[in-house]
Amino acid sequence: MKQELLQEIASYWGTRAEGYSEVNEKELAGSQREAWLHVLEEQFPEKKKEEMKILDIGTGPGFFPMILSEAGYTVTAVDYTEEMLEKAKENLGKYTKYGLERVTLQRMDAQNLEFADETFDVVISRNLTWNLEKPEQAYQEWMRVLKPGGVLLNFDANWYAYLYDDKLKLGYEQDRQRAKEEQVEDYYEGTDIAWMENIAKQVPLSPLKRPKWDLDVLKKIGFDCWADETIGERVLSDAEKINYQSTPVFMVCAVK
Repeated sequence: MKQELLQEIASYWGTRAEGYSEVNEKELAGSQREAWLHVLEEQFPEKKKEEMKILDIGTGPGFFPMILSEAGYTVTAVDYTEEMLEKAKENLGKYTKYGLERVTLQRMDAQNLEFADETFDVVISRNLTWNLEKPEQAYQEWMRVLKPGGVLLNFDANWYAYLYDDKLKLGYEQDRQRAKEEQVEDYYEGTDIAWMENIAKQVPLSPLKRPKWDLDVLKKIGFDCWADETIGERVLSDAEKINYQSTPVFMVCAVK
């Protein structure tokens, strides 16, 4: 990623660390923790927990490591934003029994991983690929660090497709209105929407149809893969479903 754009993205997410962490805390406080764990474990390779090596890319405030370390897994978690890594460290200490005992946090660019080939059994990511400048290169890197038979699980959405589609723009505006009417927190309030939209216009995935793009690229790279475009029904809270009704979350599952 061009250093300037990479730094701009890191700067933006640095301002979001606190608010994003609060959203994660709400997700983990209820039944979503178990829902997410179940979705992940359904796709994990058959291997003992203590033998499995998991990489979480774009960990943010530590959402997946908090869930997985509590369930007995060891996780390496990377993010490019220092503030997110600091928040993840804080959250692991505050909300898990084991803190950093089972989690290693490292600052790293998702598109240029610093791990050896075939290091991990599982690679997971959430809400990251859409704001990468070189998402295809990222997928190639993620495959490189996976062991043969390893599994990639990527959760994302067409977050800023509304910038290129009038129908989706209307849907996005209706979501904001619905959040008001239903009296739930609007996750876009308190964020610098203009800044994020400017970034979204500079990265390639915003106007593309996903997860079709992801499946096409992953097959080309050499993965066996499929997508679940209804996964949000299983893992999102009622508030999230209202916030993101026009932008459904999908899961891409790929096996090396």
